[in-house]
Amino acid sequence: MEKTRVVIVGASHGGHQSILELLHRYDNLDITLFEAGDFISFMSCGMELYLENSVTNVSDVRNFEPKLFTDQGIHILNNHKVSQINADDKTLTVNDTVNGKSQTVAYDKLILSSGVVPNRLPVPGHDLANVALMRGYDWATTIKAKLDDPSVQNITVIGAGYIGIEAAEASRKAGKHVTLIDMIDRPLGTYLDHDMTDILTQHLTTQGVDLIMGATIKAFKGHDRVTGVETDKGTVDTDFVIQAAGVKPSTDWLKGTVDLDDHGFIQTNEYLQTNLPDVYAIGDATLAYSIAAETKLPIALATVARREARYVCQHLFEKQPTVPFKGLVGSSALSVFDYHFATSGLNTTTAKKAGVPVSISFYQDTLRPSYVPADKNNPTVSANLVFDPATHRILGGAVLSTYDVTAQGNVLALAISQRLRLEDLAETDFFFQPGFDRQWSLWNLAAQHALGESQF
Repeated sequence: MEKTRVVIVGASHGGHQSILELLHRYDNLDITLFEAGDFISFMSCGMELYLENSVTNVSDVRNFEPKLFTDQGIHILNNHKVSQINADDKTLTVNDTVNGKSQTVAYDKLILSSGVVPNRLPVPGHDLANVALMRGYDWATTIKAKLDDPSVQNITVIGAGYIGIEAAEASRKAGKHVTLIDMIDRPLGTYLDHDMTDILTQHLTTQGVDLIMGATIKAFKGHDRVTGVETDKGTVDTDFVIQAAGVKPSTDWLKGTVDLDDHGFIQTNEYLQTNLPDVYAIGDATLAYSIAAETKLPIALATVARREARYVCQHLFEKQPTVPFKGLVGSSALSVFDYHFATSGLNTTTAKKAGVPVSISFYQDTLRPSYVPADKNNPTVSANLVFDPATHRILGGAVLSTYDVTAQGNVLALAISQRLRLEDLAETDFFFQPGFDRQWSLWNLAAQHALGESQF
């Protein structure tokens, strides 16, 4: 019996999960994965662990080794860039980036998980030596070498999002003088609301990170290598620059073939199908349906790609899937030196972009009952809830503390996905034990506070 040919483009989370799902669910498939890069399945989200020596070998920072699947008959080809989809005859043009040869590969089903590429600032000097990007295997090794180089003392990080914060923290822990620059007005301003970013801004300063917010990069200065970063607020002397100024979809090769939006994101329907027959798209290069916003948003998370891959493979051989993809919440977490936070769903920034009216409530208390002293492992915990002002439906929120309370973000994600209201969360039956939490749990108290009830 002839095998059905399934081709996957991209070896990161979406590609990895697609292979796992296909192997689990089906027999008699001929599965091929093409990866444009040299190193298969590098996890850029794990780069900070490597930079801080929590992972000693950069080659371990990956989802999978090819042998895991090639031993099962899967074709895994790195340095192979798919340059064209020929929808009429259901073939791909694939270029071997090592020897320059191209080939035509047939498919029956095609899953696009092409991901994103980091933004390079289009300013003078962007091609100078010692200007790096915080993404991918090659840049990870480059940055690590600079952190270990005693001649590199001043590091400038461009971008105060998750990746930029990770770069700044790793650089400070390596003993470097660090300047963090962004055009937004506060670190992590697109992920957290003001009450929490105020706490983290002060903490970053305390940890020795120089902040230049609301600044525009004019140029990278230097001759052969970078020696300074010119902004509209002055010039910063530097030995090394790490750019973490966002990402863009890796979809230029799809223009004119697959429908894209104005920002280059692949357009999909409610079944994650593209405009081409038997061609599906998942992951960071697409817009994900947000349960909270009830519209599609850019949600570049590994968890999103994996859930979309699971759905696509479940329904891959249905002419029309029995159910549409139900959507996602979008949850993430990060450590900022001594602080840990988790966020889920919408904040005021993302809600505004999505055109969703919201109210926000900020709550702060101790982790355990007030009779437990602070120095007995009873730190302050901050929580905020974002909700619909008319219905009180919970749309998002975040939790922050020097104690690791990030698992509470999963509670919030469940509340959002199940469309709970403040009234529901205020009374949900969570456990109590004074060695762990308060008589009313954190989210009980935060919801009660949002409803205007007296503080317990």
